Amino acid sequence: MNGAAKGAVIGGVFLALVGGAGYGVYALVGDADGDGEGKDGETSVQAEKGSGPVGEKDAAKTAKAFLAAWAAGDERVAADLTNNAAAAQAAVGDFKTKSYVSKAVITPGTPNGTVVPFKVEAEITYEGTTKPLAYDSQLTVVRGVTSGKPLVDWQPSVIHPQLRKDEKLRAGAPANPPVKAVDRNGEELTAEKYPSLRQVLDELRQNYGSRTGGKAGAELWIEPAAKDAPKRTLLTLVEGEPSTLKTYLDAKVQAAAEQAVAKFPEASVVAVQPSTGHILAVANNRKDGFNAAMRGNRAPGSTMKIVTAAMLMDRGLVAADKPAECPKAVTWGREFHNLKNFDLPPGSSFATSFARSCNTAFIKQIKPVDDDSALPKEATEVFGIGLDWKTGIQSTDGKVPPATGAAAAAEYIGQGQITMNPLNVASITATARTGVFHQPLLVSPELDGRKIATAERRMKASVRQQLVGMMKLTATSGTASGAMASVGGSDKGAKTGSAEVGGADASPDSWFTGFSDDVAAAAMVEGGGHGGEAAGPIVAQVLNAG
Repeated sequence: MNGAAKGAVIGGVFLALVGGAGYGVYALVGDADGDGEGKDGETSVQAEKGSGPVGEKDAAKTAKAFLAAWAAGDERVAADLTNNAAAAQAAVGDFKTKSYVSKAVITPGTPNGTVVPFKVEAEITYEGTTKPLAYDSQLTVVRGVTSGKPLVDWQPSVIHPQLRKDEKLRAGAPANPPVKAVDRNGEELTAEKYPSLRQVLDELRQNYGSRTGGKAGAELWIEPAAKDAPKRTLLTLVEGEPSTLKTYLDAKVQAAAEQAVAKFPEASVVAVQPSTGHILAVANNRKDGFNAAMRGNRAPGSTMKIVTAAMLMDRGLVAADKPAECPKAVTWGREFHNLKNFDLPPGSSFATSFARSCNTAFIKQIKPVDDDSALPKEATEVFGIGLDWKTGIQSTDGKVPPATGAAAAAEYIGQGQITMNPLNVASITATARTGVFHQPLLVSPELDGRKIATAERRMKASVRQQLVGMMKLTATSGTASGAMASVGGSDKGAKTGSAEVGGADASPDSWFTGFSDDVAAAAMVEGGGHGGEAAGPIVAQVLNAG
């Protein structure tokens, strides 16, 4: 082939595959006297049917044939070289016709066992506008279950590394115009400056782009699998005319949240303003890109004791300054114990049990309560949990189902069937701070007329006063004192939590929530250990910024 890549124009699309890492350079289509190519574009080198693990040589041959067929625009041949022909044929075909790829050069890299990396350098052309798109991806070759032949293990990420299951690559004029999201002070919020806001900004565009007067341009995007999920823009072909969308976020607090979660893997945090319910910051640092800060659903551990304590005080069963027995262990359906089996001296107050996060002091109150629905009622009627919050984007409500026996004991200390996310817990702290539930809001409900949740009743003034006092004690001399030491001022309170999930050998999730003046925040680090170890420093950094 004289050392030069040959190519062909197929339906107006020029595609070529450039040799690399020992592959050599070869023509793909229309090369009647080329080196080893059949008329259909498939290489003549085919691996034999076999069994056992695929070797590197067979992996290289299969990858070469697949990439050649893809580069040639022959989706049928490419699909037959995968273990999911239907999905592969659609994706390879759509790459040209629905992603508007006008040119693509695919360069294989050096195989690593059965994994073959490659680089795609493409051009997207839509209504006379052309923009370059380059990215790296990889494929893996496996043994076909029925055929026994080496086949590309089909994953959407073969076409583009950001594609997940059932997602598609598309280009054109999007249905929703772009928006320029700004914070409460008018400062622009971008995914480049605040990376963990990317999904939030995408959702805001989807929900409000057509409501705020912008004009759509042209883009290449990832079409999500779920209908209500936002599109993810990969490339802007023609700039649209964005409208301005004001949020309740605070750029300063958001920046602190981004920096804080970056220090811990699988971390999420939310900050809210107790006096209004306005969401000041949302940040995640997760491999899966999931907005766990607002959509997670995991046991919140002892941060739930804020609600349990409020319920017990609401019923007059405990008081902050009254004695509350805290033995090493207690049995209710099964045995429950305190961390490292600690206990407190006789006569210790309930406030001390709260500050030290004594499990047994709470569980011992189940019999006096004598009402399986008491905790769920308190959570809903006072703290607004489970009232279908409409924040402006997707969020998940907390769940506190009725329970009996050991399950009820677990719920009193934030385990069992209770699920929360940092948004829910930050709101719980905000409600404790003010005594009244304000549904968290990311944008004004006036934008779309959505109905905002309201709690059935305010917290009793005496309960609020005691609860705030106990949280302040926790922040100054209890389990939260280490993390909260860096938070300035005297008007601060907190509660730690850890939740055992995934078995006894797994590290507990780290939970922490706190307030300082008119800012409340909650953080969760999956597998992060005890509350003050990982989630605590995150919350402290966010509170300092507020």
